[in-house]
Amino acid sequence: MTYQVKIQSSGHSFTVEEQESVLDAALRQGVILPYGCRNGACGACLGTVVEGEVSYAGDLPPALSAADAALNRAVFCQARACSDLSIGVREVDAARDIVVKTLPCRVDKLEHLAHDVIRIYLKLPSTERLQFLAGQYIDVLIKDHEPRAFSIANAPHDDEFVELQIRYVEGGLFTDQVFHHMKEKTLLRIRGPLGTFYLREDTNRPAILIGGGTGFAPLKGILEHAFEIGIDRTMHLFWGVRARRDLYLDELPLHWIQEHPNLSYTPVLSEPSAEDNWEGETGLVTDSVIAHYPDLSGYDVYMSGPPIMVETGYDLFQQHGLDTSRFFSDAFAYAAVAESIKGLQRD
Repeated sequence: MTYQVKIQSSGHSFTVEEQESVLDAALRQGVILPYGCRNGACGACLGTVVEGEVSYAGDLPPALSAADAALNRAVFCQARACSDLSIGVREVDAARDIVVKTLPCRVDKLEHLAHDVIRIYLKLPSTERLQFLAGQYIDVLIKDHEPRAFSIANAPHDDEFVELQIRYVEGGLFTDQVFHHMKEKTLLRIRGPLGTFYLREDTNRPAILIGGGTGFAPLKGILEHAFEIGIDRTMHLFWGVRARRDLYLDELPLHWIQEHPNLSYTPVLSEPSAEDNWEGETGLVTDSVIAHYPDLSGYDVYMSGPPIMVETGYDLFQQHGLDTSRFFSDAFAYAAVAESIKGLQRD
């Protein structure tokens, strides 16, 4: 059965098939709704069902509380239409004209950045180019398995290679291949670019960028893009990791702040070891943000990392005045520990 979906603010409409998510149907027909994780964890695609009814497979998605569901709020990456719908959700224009492609590529270089992080440089065929917005991600396609999604760590102007930063996860199908078997010149297939996590350039609001672990990767691309196009608004990068050795590219933001006076950088360790001799900030990176910015009402926040970190930040920052329409997230779940989660899986 096919249902009609109308976006209340724009009047744009599209059809959705039975058992197809509202978001998937919109993207399939060129209507770009905001989204991040596509597994119901980050809340980037949260909107309102103005008319009609939706359902979910199983329990409510993690980003949707029972109270919000009672107010007809919906997480559209998981919501299935049970009737024709009228929905309240903002559309994203910047990504609309970028074509999602499925492309072959080869591994040009592998670089160990830390004990559990490898950087991969992917080379596309000479006749192809991946047009993308800084902060978006790609799917690595794996035969007979769900794709694995990784943020693009380079900026669009520096597109000779597609750079990925991959953390090893015990039991992860793809990371086991990367860390133990992958060689240079290995052939892969990718699909992208995907996602609506990218720098909003139509504002002068100061930006706070928060990365957890390899959530640093898309923020690297966003910042390098901002430097390239000459954005001079105030930006503050927070990077939360466990111990000092997990700051695998710490020298890069330290270099940035020397060259760009509008950027500040605060690394935060949650579990520093004695040998770290750490004199910087400790604890949860979200708490560190609030210590610096107790009133977030005038800021844009970009957050990339595990769903629990993003969810914690989203709730906490609202309590400190953040306009939720100015919260942009790229939440991801490791496939090894979230086998039931479909969509954005990063192992």
